[in-house]
Amino acid sequence: MVCRLRRSLYGLKQAPRAWFERFASVVTAAGFSPSAHDPALFVHTSPHGRTLLLLYVDDMIITGDDPEYIAFVKARLRDQFLMTDLGPLRYFLGIEVSSTSDGFYISQEKYIQDLLACAALGDERTVETPMELNVKLQLTDGDPLSDSTRYRHLVGSLVYLAVTRPDISYPVHILSQFVSAPTTVHYSHLLRVLRYLRGTITRRLFFPRSRSLQLQCYSDATWASDPSDRRSLSAYCVFLGGSLIAWKTKKQTAVSHSSVEAELRAMALLTAEVT
Repeated sequence: MVCRLRRSLYGLKQAPRAWFERFASVVTAAGFSPSAHDPALFVHTSPHGRTLLLLYVDDMIITGDDPEYIAFVKARLRDQFLMTDLGPLRYFLGIEVSSTSDGFYISQEKYIQDLLACAALGDERTVETPMELNVKLQLTDGDPLSDSTRYRHLVGSLVYLAVTRPDISYPVHILSQFVSAPTTVHYSHLLRVLRYLRGTITRRLFFPRSRSLQLQCYSDATWASDPSDRRSLSAYCVFLGGSLIAWKTKKQTAVSHSSVEAELRAMALLTAEVT
């Protein structure tokens, strides 16, 4: 048997756009509508409930209240694409999902294990906190690294890990500021975060089964905490019912003249993000 390649998809600059347009046309014909908030999220609403389809390249999650419509969508996708149904959601893009009678847990335990193996730490030590209290790192701290590739790779991996680990959001934000010219001091603080992850590798986010849709938001700010430009940091977290659904640490765009102004800027960031 000989197969003749009609058209190559991978490797072409226009391939991602062509693939997405093709996929979007199929799911739109099946009754989905693209979300106004995320073009990769498709929504279908009917008297039987709502169905969501989330696409990332060629991996997707389908969930909803209408099992008959979900089965119809799967059949339609199989008719158009070579698709494998992996069953209930367990693992998606490095994120592990487990379901219980009380709710859902998400974690990245395997991702952390792979990250620690890549870092090749020379000891088995763990620490209680990801960063020491009141540490203020600067560009001139320590000696420049001879090769900053490993630092950039590890920090980039931590950025993705922060998707399910809000406890490292602040140190990752700080360490990300030095990827262009990291030093030995910055690298030592990076290793501390990895040792913290080694000791807390089993921590997970829990999303309880609850009908409460009460939105609770919390914000905080430092004042003039960056020694290089005197700018403050804003941080917030958002709960929907009992589930933590959003969090962020971000440097403020202007210098605050007081702690009150820094707090108000943090609240403004939270309001803009939530609304």
